[in-house]
Amino acid sequence: MLDDIPTPPPGRLKRYGMTILILLLAGWLVPADAADSSKPFDALEKRLIADGFDSARIKAIFSSPDVSFEEGGVSAYFMHNEANLNYKQFIRIWNIAAAKKYMKTHQEALSFAEKTFEVDKEVITAIILVETKLGTYVGNKSVINTLATLSAMTDDKPRQTIWDNLPDDDRRMSRKEFEKKADQKASWAYRELKAFLTYTEKEGMDPTAIKGSYAGAMGISQFMPSNIALYGQDGNADGQVDLFVHADAISSIASYLKHYGWKPGLAREQAFKVVYHYNHSKYYVDTILDIADKLKG
Repeated sequence: MLDDIPTPPPGRLKRYGMTILILLLAGWLVPADAADSSKPFDALEKRLIADGFDSARIKAIFSSPDVSFEEGGVSAYFMHNEANLNYKQFIRIWNIAAAKKYMKTHQEALSFAEKTFEVDKEVITAIILVETKLGTYVGNKSVINTLATLSAMTDDKPRQTIWDNLPDDDRRMSRKEFEKKADQKASWAYRELKAFLTYTEKEGMDPTAIKGSYAGAMGISQFMPSNIALYGQDGNADGQVDLFVHADAISSIASYLKHYGWKPGLAREQAFKVVYHYNHSKYYVDTILDIADKLKG
């Protein structure tokens, strides 16, 4: 905005400078840095529109009061350690009992998925137990805020904000490590954000209202948005793929495992390789297979 003001004659520089100061104090002019910090998604919006998304829709989404830069939640992303998660809790008697009850409640959907995709209903149930406690906890983070914040890290100021919000303790990575991971995650998140916006438009969903995990995974099956287009299934035949519906989530998990090679009667070694695609944690996979064994028993 300051660029629009003509340069004054040399004799009036002092008076002109005082005029600008008054305007700034009155709030009529906004310094460039302040404008940038208050609109961290400006560059991201332009990028999405350039990539073919409807301009009006993108502007409406990012002007929503529910959309904001999540420096705190995304900062936690750079400290997450899969090894610290307690998977043993899911092997406990009451969780196995709850999983068996879930199988009875959703017997029709599980049987349909097992017949259609040839994936054991026990392993599907085990994944739902570990991922979302049988659909009772699907996450409380705004998916669009998470993915948009990570995507915005291609720009220096949003990236610096995330760095500044990392805790100053032994979990803090080096700046070099952070920069490398930020590059990777910004690129990955932008692909997921585009998939998320495409999915929500196709299914007529409000993208600002969807909650998920700290990483942007969503629904009872905790799929990343890009996986919905590839493996999402309309399990209840209502014409919509909604992973917050049990039948759809069940069939989608079965579709995913089928794609990666699940077959009836797989030995544990082969089953391990298939489930590993769902979550790259050996501890996670062992837990899933152990739960499935207990459900069969």
